Amino acid sequence: MIITSFSNQKIKFIRKLEQKKYRQESGLFFIEGLRTVGEAIQTKAPIETLVVAPDLLESSFGQSLLEQSWAQKPEKIEVSAEIFEKIAHKDGPQGLAAIVKQRWIKLTDIAVNREDLWVALDEVADPGNLGTILRTAEAVSARGVILIGNCTDPYDHTGVKASMGAIFSVDLVQTDWDDFFQWVQAKELPLVGTSDHAETDYQAYRYQRPLILLMGSERHGLTDEMMQSCDVMVRIPMLGRGDSLNLAVSTGIMLYEIFNQTRNLDIITP
Repeated sequence: MIITSFSNQKIKFIRKLEQKKYRQESGLFFIEGLRTVGEAIQTKAPIETLVVAPDLLESSFGQSLLEQSWAQKPEKIEVSAEIFEKIAHKDGPQGLAAIVKQRWIKLTDIAVNREDLWVALDEVADPGNLGTILRTAEAVSARGVILIGNCTDPYDHTGVKASMGAIFSVDLVQTDWDDFFQWVQAKELPLVGTSDHAETDYQAYRYQRPLILLMGSERHGLTDEMMQSCDVMVRIPMLGRGDSLNLAVSTGIMLYEIFNQTRNLDIITP
């Protein structure tokens, strides 16, 4: 039976998932679009419900995703095009969405490997920045992202979209500074931070894994306590009039410098 009423309890629940409060209470989040749902299916993310609008799901790729999803045995509901267009966040919806279980791990459950690279973010506020950082972390095979303090929700629609599917493959941890730093000390992990006042250029330092890159909030950067707790503080040079970089951009620069220094690369000389 195709759902055509906005008063349907499942539709009401999906619309509630737009709010952080209900995402936290339920441990679920809503995704849409063939690419995002496809990433969830292919990474075997814990999909609880598939939401299908038959009149909108016209592509052969979308149909193949439905076939692949049956191995995970999710609940399936069908909705009218009108309903789907209301619960979708973008124009021209493709007729496939899903309710997915959030995936968090605990610091105490992490077994550190010698090639590990982690990103720790203090009070990141913008979900788009967080999603972009997840995407970049996945691109350089970072193990995961540790959220410290009052951070934005990575399962916010904007963050999920910006992650381009990395939300399903990068480990996520939520903690506070005291527990985080105790864990860092117990595991004897090097901690690298950034500041425009640091003396060391970010390319002058030799990075070795395992390693944690600690980045501050968009507004305030790292606190004095955090900077003092780092093994080294580095700066990204800026020659223009601006006095700061976007958090996702600066994190990406740092991650790729660490990646380039710690990967095996055959150098070609002319």
